[in-house]
Amino acid sequence: MFTLHLSPGACSRASHIALAESGLAYTLKRVKFAEAEQRSEAFLKVNPKGRVPALETEHGVLTENVAILAYIADTASKAGALLAPADPFAFARMQAFNAYLASTVHVAHAHGRRGARWADQASSHADMLARVPGNMRDGFRLIEDEFLAGPYAMGEQYTVADAYLFVMSGWLKSDNVDIAEFPRVAEHFVRIGARPAVKRALEEEASL
Repeated sequence: MFTLHLSPGACSRASHIALAESGLAYTLKRVKFAEAEQRSEAFLKVNPKGRVPALETEHGVLTENVAILAYIADTASKAGALLAPADPFAFARMQAFNAYLASTVHVAHAHGRRGARWADQASSHADMLARVPGNMRDGFRLIEDEFLAGPYAMGEQYTVADAYLFVMSGWLKSDNVDIAEFPRVAEHFVRIGARPAVKRALEEEASL
């Protein structure tokens, strides 16, 4: 049994969707950001980084979506669910895509909400916020033109990368970017959103 610490709508949703797709048993624990639970003594014992997601396993706690998604996919494969390419090179390509989402797209998004991580002056925060739409467009233009193989992120096979891209695509509206600017991404967003496991994950988060 896994326990996933998450915040509804946050990047942890990608790991939540992966668990829902996997068929593996899991429970959820909400970290209430509005109440600063991510900085509480209890949660910092789970994840000293004070971030979500954090996945409790029988072996210990895993953090970072890129690692958690790969672990869920590998564990699920042993139970018969295929959520990642079996070929080592194709698996590495999936990891490269997930790393890009984590290190570039997510960071571009975070500059509009977490400016205090990088600067103290309000004017600096305003500059970062103004840059968010352009930076998100740059990231998604690369995904649209170069990375999105279609119909899924890695081509013909659904993988955990699709869950991660779905979450990031869902942030575009709040970053003042129209997803329609990226027709293939928009089609992917609708396709993934229609999956039963995604609907399940969204319903579970709404109930937390």
